[in-house]
Amino acid sequence: METGTAAAAESTCRLLLPIAASFLLCSLLQGTPRALAAGTKQSSSSGYIVYLGGRSHARGVSTEAVTESHYDILGSVLGDREMARNAIFYSYTKNINGFAANLDPGVAAAIAERPDVVSVFPNRGLTMQTTRSWEFLGLERSGEVPQWSAWEVARYGEDVIIGNLDSGVWPESLSFNDGEMGAIPDTWKGICQNEHDPQFQCNSKLIGARYFNKGYASAAGAPVGDRQNTPRDDDGHGSHTLATAGGSAVRGANAFGYGNGTARGGSPLARVAAYRVCFSPAVNDTECFDADILAAFEAAIADGVHIITASLGGDPRDFLEDAVAIGSLHAVKAGITVVCSAGNNGPDFGTVNNLAPWVVTVAASTTDRGFTAYLVFNKTRVGGQSLSDTWLRGKGFYPMIVATDAVAPNGTADDARLCKLESLDAAKVRGKIVMCVKGANHRIEKGETVRRAGGVGMVLVNDEDSGSTVTADAHILPALHISYTDGLALLAYIKSTRTPSGFITKARTVVGMTPAPIMADFSSQGPNILNRQILKPDVTAPGVSIIAAWRGQAAPSDRPWDPRRVAFNAISGTSMSTPHVAGIAGLVRTLHSDWSPAAIKSAIMTTATDLDMEKRPILDPFLETATPFAYGSGHVFPARALDPGLVYDASTADYLGFLCTLGYNATAMELFNGLPYQCPASPVAVQDLNYPTFTIPALAEPRTVRRRVTNVGPAPRTTYTAAVVEPVGVLVTVTPPTLAFGAVGEEKEFQVTFAEKVPVVPRPEGAGGYAFGALVWSDGTGNHQVRSPLLVQRPRIV
Repeated sequence: METGTAAAAESTCRLLLPIAASFLLCSLLQGTPRALAAGTKQSSSSGYIVYLGGRSHARGVSTEAVTESHYDILGSVLGDREMARNAIFYSYTKNINGFAANLDPGVAAAIAERPDVVSVFPNRGLTMQTTRSWEFLGLERSGEVPQWSAWEVARYGEDVIIGNLDSGVWPESLSFNDGEMGAIPDTWKGICQNEHDPQFQCNSKLIGARYFNKGYASAAGAPVGDRQNTPRDDDGHGSHTLATAGGSAVRGANAFGYGNGTARGGSPLARVAAYRVCFSPAVNDTECFDADILAAFEAAIADGVHIITASLGGDPRDFLEDAVAIGSLHAVKAGITVVCSAGNNGPDFGTVNNLAPWVVTVAASTTDRGFTAYLVFNKTRVGGQSLSDTWLRGKGFYPMIVATDAVAPNGTADDARLCKLESLDAAKVRGKIVMCVKGANHRIEKGETVRRAGGVGMVLVNDEDSGSTVTADAHILPALHISYTDGLALLAYIKSTRTPSGFITKARTVVGMTPAPIMADFSSQGPNILNRQILKPDVTAPGVSIIAAWRGQAAPSDRPWDPRRVAFNAISGTSMSTPHVAGIAGLVRTLHSDWSPAAIKSAIMTTATDLDMEKRPILDPFLETATPFAYGSGHVFPARALDPGLVYDASTADYLGFLCTLGYNATAMELFNGLPYQCPASPVAVQDLNYPTFTIPALAEPRTVRRRVTNVGPAPRTTYTAAVVEPVGVLVTVTPPTLAFGAVGEEKEFQVTFAEKVPVVPRPEGAGGYAFGALVWSDGTGNHQVRSPLLVQRPRIV
């Protein structure tokens, strides 16, 4: 899971010290697909995935025969077929062909040399990355759904099937009530895997649930227990994400009384299915493993889902050594749209993950709702965010202290600054409000540290790298989260005053906050370190303080010392923004069931906006103008996505050609395709992949890129005209400048040429020398604005 919540560890940075920030823009050279990473340290036997490509489904070849062929392949290397049978813990036999097994590194390397093997890679661990957000996105007004809403137009995502790869689901949640649902579609082939948990029941809303834990067990080196042998969510994360994508409407949902309203998913009438691939306790700080993720993708494809949402991520890897990239490519080939999280390693450049061009990669930003509390001190009132269900009583002020002035005996100042458990001296903290710094440990855990030491409240202060983004958390005591700038003022007051004192007010729900959206500080940014010509992330969506379903027996902090239990919880992360986009994809797919995953993705991207609610540029966490490296094409706009006018479509052949261009050989592509395939004699340049964005790294001389757009109506005869906002110092020429269509479904090609302007203007500072602009195709009276960001890296002037 990827989260920017109290349930996620955050990067540790120093507060209140000048830090020189430097950004390194990296590019990775693709290695040969079958090669194992040199120098990787492995135990004598550990989990590996042997990827053999796609299943051809040749007549007469059963899944059992495919499984037997896996025993033959491994047995030929081990010299013992029975040993091979015992070593293999997954056989992928439906759409994907391959197996996962516990192997010695030498055996894995030997298998990788076989000509019928595409790739061999370790069973890597990944991490898991509402009542207001849909109104913020324009789907409802004051709790009512107008007739023109995208929900009404797209029938609330009726009968689209959304699969979620995550920590499972809590089936008893009202978000999965099937009161509005009819019979399950005949196309559904999935199951409700509850043999070890008979209390777990599916219904006409939650139509399927499975669990995949063999990769987790291999990594743990021990058999799993009853808690892991069920699709039941024991974390809360999976229930939250699935409900956000396709949960039923639940009136009166709130988090500790805050944000009261109707909680529902982006496609409220969708059918949903849970694929549990993440488990606790974590193994080496990871909960989700490649072997299980690949098995879940295979099952979801065979079950008949239409949309897959996966809030999972790790460091970028070669596409054919990445379970999410492999599984999603097979899913896209089967007509399934896959939506993935961008990651929570922001705001540094080059941190975005899930880089495959066939998936939708989602960043996170705020909405216009906050849970505002105030810290009052020295005749000053500082606003922050909080979901504390307790608050300070009375009108008197309380003494305040900086955590580093209350270091526990035998403790360290670094631990105290971060308010790690047992790091504070109770004799110095008792009865006081403590100032703690964001980073390293869970935000709610910091408050628990203060509470255990006898403190009455906590002020959580951003480090310098986190800027102005503050998060509402369900703190265990009166507390609020404030910005770095406000933290500096507070620190100066405490350090300069003999008896500093202050007061924390009770939070309240505030709607209409501006500016909004703002990019979240944790949201990972581009550029794409594998393929700089492909912009990632693709879009941004609400991902801060999102209220949705929670596990019924889990604390809002998911900490063992937290006795509270809630039906709904407010958490933050790209894990939360991702299912928002999956829900929107469900609406588009319901209205346009014949569209390809690339067309659905294009519709969402080209209708996104780079402006906030006040029609000003979207801001970053430091309240500076954000760039497409933060938000991709922009903030999603559901109503427009249903009627994009034009789409940049792409097929499996386009993606195979893309991989050929990167250097993957024809044999690997043929094995993936399951059919004969030959890489083009003149491979299409990466920059010419039919992607809805344009990224030109290192523009040293004029460069021309090619794209195709398809008219998706509604008017069969229409003409689009190009308008360009040129990046600073770059001349952009579109050829032809107009596109005349005579029918729906007609495709037209155009070219865009980028060149340095003469005389040359100075190269932009920051962002790696990139300048930003946009290409917009407009049909005038049809009101279609098909927008693509332009990113051009200007050369240094010597």
